[in-house]
Amino acid sequence: MDAQTAIRRLQSFANPVNVAGMARFGINPHNTLGVSMPVLRKLAREAGHSHALAQELWASGIHEARILATLVDEPARVTRRQADRWARDFDSWDVCDQACQNLLRYTPFAFEKAAAWARAKPEYVRRAGFALMAGLAVKAKTAGDEPFEAWFPLIAGAASDERNFVRKAVNWALRQIGKRNPRLRAKAIAAAEQIRLQDSRAARWIANDALRELHARPR
Repeated sequence: MDAQTAIRRLQSFANPVNVAGMARFGINPHNTLGVSMPVLRKLAREAGHSHALAQELWASGIHEARILATLVDEPARVTRRQADRWARDFDSWDVCDQACQNLLRYTPFAFEKAAAWARAKPEYVRRAGFALMAGLAVKAKTAGDEPFEAWFPLIAGAASDERNFVRKAVNWALRQIGKRNPRLRAKAIAAAEQIRLQDSRAARWIANDALRELHARPR
């Protein structure tokens, strides 16, 4: 499947009602077709993995084409330069999260980019840093505890960021790291207790929400 065919297929599934619904959940409606994730995953299976196709789909600027790009690209062929370029293009939380969970967490430099992007100023780039942390906490099965422990200061440093899509990702990262194993759960609980002391509504929300979930899990 080439890019033009893929885009025509996407356009055939366009649904303005879905676009309106997506906007209510904070998804950018600009250049959005309203195609559901099950349809996108089906198209990705039909297209197969192709780095070249992913580049063309991303370059189209179409919301769903960019999500499809994250599903068909090949992690081993993604470069740091591409990852940074795509991160700068993020204009909606769902494209950001799909890129991180479908593709970027499987790249050899995922841990490096998580830390770098967590320090960034743009909202969706910073969100990507913490979304990557959350994804790696789930999928990087062979990694030791040390890389995840090293992220607690970054989590604490971003906890006062009042931007909605950043604070939710910070919370997500903290919870997922804490759910990785009992040792990291104890570390995450301690980090959340310290975050709760910050003079920030965002920090208190992040900490309280994380503590509810982490204390609820069996020890």
